[in-house]
Amino acid sequence: MSVTLTAKPLTKAKFAPYGSVIERYNIDEQTADNTYEINNGYAVRHHALAESKLNGGSVGMSIFRAKKRENPIALSVMEYHPLGTQAFVSMEGQDYIVVVAKAGVPPQSADDLAVFYAKSHQGVQYDANVWHHPLLALGRDSDFLVIDRINGEGNNCYEIDITDWHVFIELENECS
Repeated sequence: MSVTLTAKPLTKAKFAPYGSVIERYNIDEQTADNTYEINNGYAVRHHALAESKLNGGSVGMSIFRAKKRENPIALSVMEYHPLGTQAFVSMEGQDYIVVVAKAGVPPQSADDLAVFYAKSHQGVQYDANVWHHPLLALGRDSDFLVIDRINGEGNNCYEIDITDWHVFIELENECS
């Protein structure tokens, strides 16, 4: 038997149990401390949208090229990183899907998963220990800027295979 999940719009409030959404502060969130003009008024800084945290190693920036996923999207693996946060930002102006489960005990079934539809202007940062599916690019193969722990000692990636759960994400309007 298969399970089909529906992606919900990615919002800061709904994603908070898993990490941070990286996007400009909306007008209601702006304060003098988090949004201000810089560069002689030619830019506005939206300050401290997310903060990288790590245990050992150093913060690195990489580019991951994610292959386009076909509709319906079959889920295959969940992973977590115990030694640091991990952030993803689309570099291609493409929307993507985010699948997460709470930190701690591995997800046991599709009931433990939350699925979000991320718009191209939104990045995500997973808190350490948050279970997540690898990148799910829509529309075309896409590059993502990834900010996470590099180097250092210890295993920072644990995975579980969920292929036998037969979980799919069906998109109503497939992206082009």
